[in-house]
Amino acid sequence: MIKFFLMVNKQGQTRLSRYYEHVEINKRTMLEAEVIKNCLSRSKDQCSFVEYKDFKLVYRQYAALFIVVGINETENEMAVYELIHNFVEVLDKYFSRVVSEIEAV
Repeated sequence: MIKFFLMVNKQGQTRLSRYYEHVEINKRTMLEAEVIKNCLSRSKDQCSFVEYKDFKLVYRQYAALFIVVGINETENEMAVYELIHNFVEVLDKYFSRVVSEIEAV
């Protein structure tokens, strides 16, 4: 089950957040800061799956944009990894040139 979905830039600013479980506002900011720090500090050679507290993080980088999904322990990481890519492809179809602009940066 997906717990949350984040879109973050390289500076660590959250551009989009969607939570699928109730999380208090003050805890959201702390959670986002820790998750962003955890994902941004990893190199491109490291795996895109990270165990974090009681759930897993699956993230994917598109140039200056990171998309991070928090999932529970039973969810398939590869399926979520592909979901992220499909989401970006849908954005590309809807808004046109999203992928080319993201990858060009």
